Amino acid sequence: MKTIKSMMEHLYWANGHVLEALEESKTKDKDLLKLVRHVAVAERVWLSRLQRKGSAQYSLWDETDDLSAIWTMFQENTEQYRIYIEELEESELDKMIDYTNQSGVPFQTSVRDILLQVLLHGQYHRGQINRALRMESAAPSQVDYITFARL
Repeated sequence: MKTIKSMMEHLYWANGHVLEALEESKTKDKDLLKLVRHVAVAERVWLSRLQRKGSAQYSLWDETDDLSAIWTMFQENTEQYRIYIEELEESELDKMIDYTNQSGVPFQTSVRDILLQVLLHGQYHRGQINRALRMESAAPSQVDYITFARL
């Protein structure tokens, strides 16, 4: 549990750093903003599944130019994940969650694997976002776990 909690704290921290880098870059790249919004919405989708709520109302790939709305989504996600993780017992990590994906296909996945998906999915896309920032000659954000761990 300690590792998952630490990795989740890194996720919140890294999301904030990427958003700051996007703000500083003043990017208008719609694909880049769509990608960062995708990360926020995907976090919300997985949290809904963990809470045994539906996720069909979420659209993963909508376009946006509103970075402040994305900030708000990430802040809400952080608050809700912190509550969820704080109440989660280690014995519940292997509990299976039944859910339907965004295409309506049913699946069953453990809490542990869902949390790992959230963590790894975000890190993958933050790397893509940093690459896109570099291509725009903007400063990328240092979001490696070790940077967070050294704080």
